[in-house]
Amino acid sequence: MNASEILATLNRKGVQIWVENEKLNIRSPKGVLTPDIQAEITARKLEILEFLRERNSSFITPITPLPQGLSLQTIGRLIGETGDQLSLECKEPIIDPKLMAQKLSITFRPLPKGYKNTQILKFRTELEQKLQEYGVKVTPWQQATTEFRYEINIPFTNIKKSIKTRVVKTGINAVIDVDRPPTVRSRAETFAAEKLYQLYSRFILKDRKISVTRIGSLIAWAEDCAAKFIEDPTNTQVIVLTNLDKEFVNFQTPYQQKIKMGLNTLVRTFSEIVIGVSDSQFSILNMNLSDSVFSMDEIDRFVLKSLIPKVYVPILPLPLSKFKLGNYNTQSSSYAQKLVSLSTQLADTNLFPPGSKLSEVIKRQSHRDIVNVIVNGRTGVSYGFVAYAEPPQYIGEIEIPESEWESLTPITGFNSDEVRQNTIGRRYLKTKTGTEYQFKQIPDIWICSARSGSNKTNLQLESDILRIGLTDRLLLDLPEGVDPKLADIKPSYDVYVMLAIALSASLYAPSLINNGMPMIHFHGYPAVEWLQQHEYVMGVDNPSVPCGTYESGVFNFLGIYNLVNQYGTDINLACLIEPDHGTNIITPNLEYLLARLKTGCEQSAIELGGKHFASLKDKSTNK
Repeated sequence: MNASEILATLNRKGVQIWVENEKLNIRSPKGVLTPDIQAEITARKLEILEFLRERNSSFITPITPLPQGLSLQTIGRLIGETGDQLSLECKEPIIDPKLMAQKLSITFRPLPKGYKNTQILKFRTELEQKLQEYGVKVTPWQQATTEFRYEINIPFTNIKKSIKTRVVKTGINAVIDVDRPPTVRSRAETFAAEKLYQLYSRFILKDRKISVTRIGSLIAWAEDCAAKFIEDPTNTQVIVLTNLDKEFVNFQTPYQQKIKMGLNTLVRTFSEIVIGVSDSQFSILNMNLSDSVFSMDEIDRFVLKSLIPKVYVPILPLPLSKFKLGNYNTQSSSYAQKLVSLSTQLADTNLFPPGSKLSEVIKRQSHRDIVNVIVNGRTGVSYGFVAYAEPPQYIGEIEIPESEWESLTPITGFNSDEVRQNTIGRRYLKTKTGTEYQFKQIPDIWICSARSGSNKTNLQLESDILRIGLTDRLLLDLPEGVDPKLADIKPSYDVYVMLAIALSASLYAPSLINNGMPMIHFHGYPAVEWLQQHEYVMGVDNPSVPCGTYESGVFNFLGIYNLVNQYGTDINLACLIEPDHGTNIITPNLEYLLARLKTGCEQSAIELGGKHFASLKDKSTNK
C-alpha cells in the first residue's frame, strides 16, 4: 500500500496520524495497531511524513470573511468538519471554482491508434484549453505517470505472470480518457482475468478484503480502461468522453430508466464522470445521476461551474469513524415515527425511485470489490434523502447582549471574534443579520434520517432510521439491537447538508425548525410557476459540487442565511438548489410539505431530472 492508502485505512479504523515538530505522531484505539501495521508504518515513515506535509500545506488558504461576519473555516467547523490530526486543523472549505482550479492537476491519457471521432477530438482539445485558462495544471501523460512492475500468481499453478505498466501518480486529481469499445480479444482477456480473480479471491484470499490497488493489479493486465492506471482511486477520478446518449438526456425518458442507463454507463466505462458529446451538445454524468445537458457555447460555464467542482470534490461517504456511536429506542422517538409517516406518504409523488443493489448493477466481482472499498461497505444506492430535524436544543440563554459576549472565553481552533464559550461550555456565535451583530447560542442539533440505501418511501422504524447529532462533534445513534458490523446501516451521503440546513435554520430562521422540520432531497427541480407566496428558491447559481460533500454543506448553510437576508424570516417553504444534483426542500410543517408536493407532482410542476432547471436559471438571471 502507498502512504495515502495506509492513512485512509487507518483513519477508517479510528487511528489518527499527524505531523508535529517534524515528527510523526500516532493516536490509536486499543488493539488496532497490530505488529504488522506498526511494521508497515515504520517502513513507510518517510513517505507518510512527506505525504502529510504536502497535504497540510495544500490546506493553507486565506481566511475569508462573509457577509454574516463568519469565515468559511468557522462555518465548516460548525457543520461537523471538526478536523482530525491528519490535517492538524479543520481546513477552510474552498467554494470558489477559480480557487479550486488552481489546486487541480489533470492529465489526458493518450488516444488509441487510429482514433477518428472528430466530435470528441474537437471537444477534447477545447476542454484542455479551457481547463488551462482557468488555472488547472494539465500534466503530460509521461510526467503524470510512473513505471510500475508487479507479478501475479495464477491460482493452482506454478505460473507467475510479470506485468509492466504505468500508473498515474497520487497527486493527479483526474485522468481524462476517451471511450474505448471492447474488441473480441479484449473481451476474452477480461473474461479470463475475472475468472482468475474469482478463484484467487475464493481460495487464496478466502474472501478477505484487499486494497483497491491490489485488486487492480490482479485484473489490470486484461483491462483497457484508464482506471487500471490509477495508483490511488480515492484521490484520482477517471473522466471518460463518449458519444452523447440522446435517450438519457431526453426529458421524456422516465428517470427510473435513466438510473439504470446511468449506472450501466459508469460501470461500463469504470469511471467517476462521463461526458457525452455530440456536434451541438454535451452532457455530464456522475453518481448523482443528473441528466444535465449543455450547448457548445456553454463550455466556459460548464468547465468552471460544473466540471472543476466535481473534480475538486469527489463523492465519498463519511466513514463511521467520524462519529461517536450510540444507540436509541426508535419507539420512543416521535420524530423517528414522523419520518416513517413522511416516507410512506411520499410514495405517491414518485420523487424517490427504489434503490439499486450494487450486486445487481455491477456484475463483475472484481469491480464490486473495488466499489465496496470506495463506498465504505455500502451494499446499495438510492437517490434522495428524507429526514426530520428535531427542535434545536439549548441550555441557558439563546441570545446574549454584547456585554456578556465580551466576558466569554475563546475556544481552541475557533476565531475568538466569531465563537466563544461560557462557563458551562455552551458555545456562542457572533454573527451579522442585516447591519447588526447578534450573539447567539449554537444549539445541539439532532436529525432523524433514513439510512443510506434504504427505500425512502417505505422506511422501517426498527432498522432504517438513524439519529444524527451535532454538538462539538458528530454523533450517530443507531437503532437498539442493530449491529453495524453485521447490518448495512451507514449514514446518508448527505450528512453535512442535513446538519448545515438544520443549524443555519436554527440560527437565522428559527421559525422553520423550532417545532421540528421535515427535510427532503430529490434528484429533480420544481418549476418556477409552482412557488407560492412566502416560498423561495436559493442556490441556482452555485457551483455544482457533488452531493453531501463538506462544500455542499457550506453552500446550504449560506443558502438559508442568504434567503433570510433577502426575503426575511416569514418562510413557508424553501427550495435549496444543488445544480447537477437536485433540490432540498424544507418547511416548518409536515402536512404543508406533503400537500405542496402532491399539488406540484399532479401538475407536473415538480419532476425528477433536469427538466425544470432552465426555468429556475432564467428567473435567477433575470432578477
